[in-house]
Amino acid sequence: MGNLSKEEKRVGRIQGELLRFDVEGILFFDMANIRYLTGFTGSEGALFVGKGEPVLLIDGRYVTQAKRETNACEILHFTDKTEGIARLLATSNVKVAGFESQALTYDAYEKLQRETEGISLKPLSDEIGPLRARKDSDEIVLLREAAKIAARALTATLEIVTPGVSERSIATLLEVTMREAGSEKPSFETIVAAGENSSMPHARPGGSELKNGDFVVIDYGAVYGGYHSDETCTYAIGKTSRDQEEVYEIVKYAHDRAIDAVKAGVSCKDIDGIARNYIEDKGLGSHFSHGTGHGVGLEVHEAPTVSARSTDYLEEGMIITVEPGIYIPGKWGVRIEDTVLVERDGCEIITRMPKELAVL
Repeated sequence: MGNLSKEEKRVGRIQGELLRFDVEGILFFDMANIRYLTGFTGSEGALFVGKGEPVLLIDGRYVTQAKRETNACEILHFTDKTEGIARLLATSNVKVAGFESQALTYDAYEKLQRETEGISLKPLSDEIGPLRARKDSDEIVLLREAAKIAARALTATLEIVTPGVSERSIATLLEVTMREAGSEKPSFETIVAAGENSSMPHARPGGSELKNGDFVVIDYGAVYGGYHSDETCTYAIGKTSRDQEEVYEIVKYAHDRAIDAVKAGVSCKDIDGIARNYIEDKGLGSHFSHGTGHGVGLEVHEAPTVSARSTDYLEEGMIITVEPGIYIPGKWGVRIEDTVLVERDGCEIITRMPKELAVL
């Protein structure tokens, strides 16, 4: 095992689960999973992992790229994706093939079913979801670097966060600065929300200008080596009111208590409850309208889920966000988010910006 590449080791784990899933192989359509298992970074394709060498199916646009990026699988070029998959399954003598049901449209499933007569297609969803939840050392290095790039860019961008500057200007500068610092792209559409807009958890940056007395919520992330960072900072502009200071401290304490509880073996539901119960005890529970966190990796939202309904448990090597918030309609909102690495007896905070209340 020592000489195997990280992709070969990951494929080996999937092959070791085939019997438990009661399938002879699995068809992957989610491009993040395909990248995880092969190193291929294209935007279209399919991967079959059976008992033998995995097979990557790609169209003519990606032949050269696939050969350059992968060395742990056979590469097959198709002109029609469904026909290519059907031929592969037929030549592999597979009778039961699992597939990623969440990554295949119903129309595509029906077409595949017609082309694979005599082969049973078994939908897999919950079984595949945790595939990337635990990060290996290579992934953790990339996630740390993404967080470092993002923090460096925000630190530089804060120089223009002053009254009279628009949300859009801040978001634009932050995204450009992240790219200049080494980010491949933003992790998601950067959120910069000031004043009343900050009371909307996913507000889009617009032409609204910052004013004295505003809170401004900045939710942003960089991508490095395909891996995403995710962090939210809330700043006060010019001055603060007592209400703003009290709400900020409530969110900060809920955030800190939840992070203090993160360690291997703890249920994600309990982490959510620690933050949520504290905010509810302060009479503001109705203003905390989303889950406390989620996994981060090749996608900015992946397993596990940290929410009141989650059935997931934390494991060593998982990377999750902790992001409680309070949003008061018509006034302002506060969200504080860090990304943490779950360890056996605690966690490491890998995002880099300070979270004490700062007045700009």
